Amino acid sequence: MRSATGAAPSRGWRRLSALALAAGLAGCAAPRPPSGSAAPADAPVRSGRLALSVEDAAASSFSAGFELRGRPEAGELTLYTPLGGVAAQLRWQPGQALLQAPGQGPRSYPSLQAMVEEATGAPLPVAALFDWLEGRPTPVPGWEPDLSGLEAGRLRARRTAPPPPAELRLVLER
Repeated sequence: MRSATGAAPSRGWRRLSALALAAGLAGCAAPRPPSGSAAPADAPVRSGRLALSVEDAAASSFSAGFELRGRPEAGELTLYTPLGGVAAQLRWQPGQALLQAPGQGPRSYPSLQAMVEEATGAPLPVAALFDWLEGRPTPVPGWEPDLSGLEAGRLRARRTAPPPPAELRLVLER
């Protein structure tokens, strides 16, 4: 399946992985992002590590540290390199989403879903992810969430349709 921009999913993953790698090499000591957040003040904050693998011809994968603030309506997701530098920051609120990477100007999108699909090349169940983190197994066509490890800070979700299959894994800090 192709994204709304026509990019193949593996190309999107490679683009995001290259972005994280470039940021890691160019800005390993980059400071944490400023606290001015689009997330509501009472919104939950989650952090840890995430890994995403896509079983396409190139067997694409991506992993990063993350900090997720907010809700599906408004929030921010910061991705970190292995050495703690900022690889990318995604911020969203109703009607707008911004993607900022070190050394690049911000890119604007009409929604969080459009931004995530452009960044990764594939649709991801962003709104459902917030529910899954709260222990609610919100159904998403083609996705199978496994919340059995959530009490231990682990979440897995597998996409079986549309192809290619993909797996998202999160390990939360406690």
